[in-house]
This record gives sequence, structure tokens and C-alpha cells, in this order.
Amino acid sequence: MATKPSDLPKMQYRFLGRSGLQVSAIALGGWLTYGGYAENEKTFACMKAAYDSGINFFDCAEGYEDGQSERVMGEAIKKFGWKRNDLVISTKIYWGQANGEMPVNNAGLSRKHIIEGVDLCLKRLQLDYVDLIYAHRPDRNTPIEETVRAFNHIINTGKAFYWGTSEWSAEEIASAHRVAEKLGLIGPVMEQPEYHLLNRTRVEGEYALLYEHYGLGLTTFSPLKMGILTGKYNDGIPEGSRLGSSHDPYIEHVKRELGAGEWEDKLAKVKKLKDVADKLGCNQAQLALAWVLSNKNVSSAITGASRPEQIYDSVRALQVIPKLTDSVLGEIDEIMDNRPPVLQRVFY
Repeated sequence: MATKPSDLPKMQYRFLGRSGLQVSAIALGGWLTYGGYAENEKTFACMKAAYDSGINFFDCAEGYEDGQSERVMGEAIKKFGWKRNDLVISTKIYWGQANGEMPVNNAGLSRKHIIEGVDLCLKRLQLDYVDLIYAHRPDRNTPIEETVRAFNHIINTGKAFYWGTSEWSAEEIASAHRVAEKLGLIGPVMEQPEYHLLNRTRVEGEYALLYEHYGLGLTTFSPLKMGILTGKYNDGIPEGSRLGSSHDPYIEHVKRELGAGEWEDKLAKVKKLKDVADKLGCNQAQLALAWVLSNKNVSSAITGASRPEQIYDSVRALQVIPKLTDSVLGEIDEIMDNRPPVLQRVFY
């Protein structure tokens, strides 16, 4: 196992929205590729490096690698003998690929799938409960009241402490809160959206009133957008790299998401961020992660890693946050030119 560097900053802990739960500002996500003992050992090394660096928040989902993400996470907790009360473990329910061969009722946010799916998640994790359970996507075929009641059942039976959403719209989150308030139940405490320098609209615009009205906390994912924001493509897209692939469906999705015919322009903007990072004495990956964490509504940024060194590099981003003055943030805004207007729609 890698040895923790002596120069790492102390981990920061933030309250999860308006709750009393504190999570590490940086979390380790489980959306990684697992397969066989050797790959599992790499995952163990990353989790140990994260834990040794003060990270207490580990995130996974029922659908990640057909449930293997949860299995390996549970094995790591058992292997290292970590105390359960020192950890914040989350998983997500919706896709259901790992929960059966017949698709009917093995996906979505019905009461049946939420309750059965959570039981199977806990079995894979070898845990009695998770701290956080997320609705991995909205399910527009299931009445929101059914979903709210089901997640409250999970909390009431001690299988989770808090529930939240992932990639829900502001109106869907507000609707869940209205139903919860009407029924005297618990609404979603947290949301897990994609948030980074290339994707700002939902977190900074659409959700603006949710923070004030409901105390919504964010556990954001993809702060480096598949490595695009690390600067690895500043000098072009290497032949054979994943971003240069014309056969990878996820990459094609990313290109469409960044904007047809516009993603090369966005890569050019990312390249300009190198000057900002150089002036601050950090690399572009640390700048991008620190920028996400500079948003006061972000409780934790979920990162990925395939080597312990990547964990340590991410933790060093905490040293960059105080350097992000209004002037520096303004310079970044000018480069990216994508700061969204704050929406003023009322959800009541």
C-alpha cells in the first residue's frame, strides 16, 4: 500500500446541507472498472489512501459494474477493519441491473424496487445500513408520493439515515419536499448532480432557491469531466486516447453534451486555465476541483481514482481554495464565459 505523503493538508469536513451529518469535502466514488483480484487490490489501495488522507465519504451505486462496486467497497471495509461509525457510505437506487434477470419491477423508484433494491445493496456491501441513499434518477412512471413513502420506510427501518436525489430537476426535488411536508415525512436532504467548469447551469442557476428553502446539500460528481479539465488534452487529442475514439458511446455522448461543433472550442478555453493554475502554484486538476469546492453549496465533491497518487493530488486541491479570490474567480469566469443567470422562480 502507498504511504501517505507528509505534506498533505488536513481534510475539511462540511455539513451535508442543513443536516447534522459531516462529510469530507472530497469523497471517493465507486464508478470504476473492477474485475478480478488484481483490480480489487488496486481499489483497496485507493480506498486505503483516501481513508488515510481523512476521506470519510465513499459513494457507490447498485448499477455500478453490475453491483461489483458495492461488493469491493464492502470487502475493503472488512479487510481494513474500519469502524463503521467513522464512515459515511452511500449508494444509489434506480437502474437495478444487479438485482435480477427480469427487468419488470427490477428498476425504477417503485416501493417494491426501493425496498428490495436496498436490501440487495446492503447484502453486497456486507453492511446493516448505509448513511445516504439516493434516487439515482427521477422515475416519472411512479407517483412521487410512493417514492417519498418508500425512502422514509428505508429510514424508519434503520437501513439508511438520509435520502436524496441524483440528477433530478429543481421542480422534481421541490415536489418531493411538498409531498413530504404534506405527509409529515422526510424530504430529500441532498442532491448528487454533475458539476464542473463546463457544466454550471443546474447547480448555480436552477437549484438556486432550493438551498435557501430546503437546505439542500450537494455531493457533486465528475469535477474533472473525464480528465478534460486536467489539461491532458491541452496540446491536442492523442491518437488512441479515449477522447479521440469514435467508437466509445460514452465519449460520443460527452461530445454531444459539450455541444455539437463546440467541444473543440471548450477544450481551447480549458487550455487557457493553465495560466491561472500556474499563477496559483497548482496543476489544472487541482484548480478545477478547488473551483467546485469553492461553491458554498457543495458539501462534497466525488472524485475517482485508479492510483493512490491521484487521491493525494486531489487532497492537495484543498490548499488552492483560499487562493480563489474574487479576482481569480472573475478571471476564470471570463475565460469560460458560461456563468449562468440565477433563476428566480418560486417553487411554492
